[in-house]
Amino acid sequence: MSHRREFEIAFVGLKPGVHVFEYRIDDKFFVQYGEQDFSNCEANIKLSLEKNSGFMQLKFDIDGATNVNCDRCGNTLPMQLWDEFNIIVKLVEDPDKMNEVEEDPDIYYISRSESHLYLADWIFEFINLSLPLQKMCKESELGGPKCNKEVLEKLRKMEEEAGKEPSTVWKGLDQFKNLD
Repeated sequence: MSHRREFEIAFVGLKPGVHVFEYRIDDKFFVQYGEQDFSNCEANIKLSLEKNSGFMQLKFDIDGATNVNCDRCGNTLPMQLWDEFNIIVKLVEDPDKMNEVEEDPDIYYISRSESHLYLADWIFEFINLSLPLQKMCKESELGGPKCNKEVLEKLRKMEEEAGKEPSTVWKGLDQFKNLD
């Protein structure tokens, strides 16, 4: 089965009601999207597709784990993936026009003549959205076994040096303080 076919659902043949699909995602999935900010991804995607007349409601449950680089010290940090995303797919005559004007990112339009839903791009997006923007260990774990102690020590020294030197960037602005 080709990679693309694996993430397609032929919804035309589905009866109205709820249908459940499950996908296992690993690093091979992300090759087509280029280099990522994480590695060793092992995600389980559970998709509940509710087919109705004229629209489908999709609920993606993301679960799993991946490794990220700590924003503070650069060491590898295990990160739990867990999130839930909902999309409504509506069948319309002019989906391109409707998608351009739609402001809700959770509503997507496809042509009434379509027979398949391609899920890979949504799965890619939702796994990336499951990761926090700031990837660091908790303050209570700072300096623990997962941290790069050399980098933390250099950061501490840099903070001390920055605190000693008066900032010359703002020097001279005090003269404008009380110009009423």
